[in-house]
Amino acid sequence: MDGILAISQRMAQIEVTLGAISAPRVQPAAGAATAFSEILARAVADTAPAGTSTVGASFELNGDGVPVELAAYGNGRIPRDALEPVGATGHRLWAPAAQSFEKLLSAAAADGVSIGVTDSYRSYDVQVDVVRRKGLYSEGGLGAKPGTSQHGWGMAVDLDLDPSAQAWMRANAARFGFVEDTPREPWHWAFQPS
Repeated sequence: MDGILAISQRMAQIEVTLGAISAPRVQPAAGAATAFSEILARAVADTAPAGTSTVGASFELNGDGVPVELAAYGNGRIPRDALEPVGATGHRLWAPAAQSFEKLLSAAAADGVSIGVTDSYRSYDVQVDVVRRKGLYSEGGLGAKPGTSQHGWGMAVDLDLDPSAQAWMRANAARFGFVEDTPREPWHWAFQPS
């Protein structure tokens, strides 16, 4: 019941914020129309209270669930500077995933939970090496077919989790857009913003 109350209160805050926004009415140039959902997401992201997740706030995924800004590079072929560092972990992800994951790590730490990161973005060559060493998932191994991995889009992390950290992730990760979506791999968490 507390969750429903919290959601209702947040929705009321958003309605108040949207009511206070007074954007000038400008007719967009042909071909430059902006979707209402994008404008709403930006407004919410710009006014969200500190510590509030803004998952889904200012980015676009194509029909395959791939970040539009990265799609042209190809899976596993994204230049280093097109990805964002995840704090001081030495790992990199697509910027919205990195930002959300940093919030997740901070929230876990505030709850006394330690989460280690063992893997994040994987280049195509690293994906090939994972399949060579661990086999294809479809054949009982642990590697995705190279060029199809969520890691290749900077949208997945592999974590070092003790039982309490695993329980924390299962209870809290979705608030930050991360889901445990790969059977047989409880360490694999993918960024799937709503």
